[in-house]
Amino acid sequence: MSKDLIFYTNPMSRGRIVRWMLEEVGQPYETVILDYASNLKGPEYLAINPMGKIPAIKHGDTVVTEGAAICAYLADAFPQAGLAPPTTERGDYYRWLFFAAGCVEAAVTARSLGFEPKPEQKRMAGFGSLDDTLAALETAVAGREYIAGGKFSAADVYVGSQIGWGMQFGSIDKRPAFTAYWDRISNRPAAVRAREIDDGLIAQAQQAQPQPA
Repeated sequence: MSKDLIFYTNPMSRGRIVRWMLEEVGQPYETVILDYASNLKGPEYLAINPMGKIPAIKHGDTVVTEGAAICAYLADAFPQAGLAPPTTERGDYYRWLFFAAGCVEAAVTARSLGFEPKPEQKRMAGFGSLDDTLAALETAVAGREYIAGGKFSAADVYVGSQIGWGMQFGSIDKRPAFTAYWDRISNRPAAVRAREIDDGLIAQAQQAQPQPA
């Protein structure tokens, strides 16, 4: 495996999004699995990401953290994969990629933690409310094959993962527009490979756990 592109992750994390993106890119990469109970907060990884959060990548001497940023970076670093629109056609690409990273992520997390902005607080929250956020997200995928025009892109990897993950765990409603969009993109060969890799790593970890006597 190439040492030039290193992927720091855990198969039970947001790293699954970046795994999918890496499989779409199609370049060799090394995977470093981090354990929540040990090396995730160790000095070696904190030198990569001082937040001690995953995922992260190191490409040569360049370190990139944050899922949406990694997806955008990989699309630009490997243009031959065709995962970013031309620079003159990136309005929807940037808009929805970072809407998902900002508003969707924050709104879903706030709801799961029991915080619901009061009407007078919605102006203070960038996401307004989860209802507002999902209504806007629905407009992005309804009636479109892909979120940034007629071709699959890194924005679909990130936004689609947020939608698929949310519907799986009940934090995002299974609206017809969401399910139709997720069905269109989730069976791509790279998405299937990525799930198989991470699911296999989870199974290996479970088998390695000590069994009760």
